[in-house]
Amino acid sequence: MGTCMRLLGGAWTTNVIWQLSGGSRRFGELYRDMAGISPKMLTARLRDLEKKNVVIRTVTPSSPPSVEYALSELGKELVPVIDTIVRVGTRLLHEEGRSVQVKTGGS
Repeated sequence: MGTCMRLLGGAWTTNVIWQLSGGSRRFGELYRDMAGISPKMLTARLRDLEKKNVVIRTVTPSSPPSVEYALSELGKELVPVIDTIVRVGTRLLHEEGRSVQVKTGGS
C-alpha cells in the first residue's frame, strides 16, 4: 500500500491520471481542464508519471510536433482505485453535510 500511495501522493497526480482515464490528451487540453495547475507543475507531473511508467508520451512528427499523453496499462489499473476514492470522498462530504444540518437544527 505504501508504494502505491507514494505514487499517488504527489500534488495533482491523481488529477492527471483521472483526466487521462478517458483517453489520450494533449498538454493544452490537460492544462485547460485542470483549473489551478500551473504549466510547470503539469509538466513535472507528466514527466514523473512517465518515468514511473504510468503515462506514455507519444510525439507525432509534424510541424510543430504534436505530443499526446495516455495511460499505460499500469496507469489504467489505477483508475478504479481513484474512482473508489472519489466515491468515498463524495459520500463523506454528504455525511458531513448531513451531520452539520443535524447539529444546527437544519432540515
